[in-house]
Amino acid sequence: MQLKFDCVFYYVSDLQTAIRFYRVVLGMRLLSQDAVARFDVGGILFEVVPTHDKSKLQGRGNARFCLLVDDMRQALAELHAKGIEPTPPEVKDGGVLSSFKDPDGNEICLWQYSTGKAKA
Repeated sequence: MQLKFDCVFYYVSDLQTAIRFYRVVLGMRLLSQDAVARFDVGGILFEVVPTHDKSKLQGRGNARFCLLVDDMRQALAELHAKGIEPTPPEVKDGGVLSSFKDPDGNEICLWQYSTGKAKA
């Protein structure tokens, strides 16, 4: 069996709300929409998939959708300006991490690699 990467996806309760969030708040490019919505994130396919099964919607999984940023302070300021309240940045081995949730409680992380000393 040869495995190839396909996509990362999150279940969402309302497709249009999710599309607005990922397009307007995060600025992702919508590639297509039919039963699901597909976005391009730096050459990676990210999908939002609607479901009415509430057990899939509580953001309970341990998967994380992590987005690379060049400047954590700037990214957090932009999110704050859009009404999103991310966690305070945490200095970790190799960089700085912050997270926030989409409208369905799915966790999204921001990661900035350190270049010598991480900026928090």
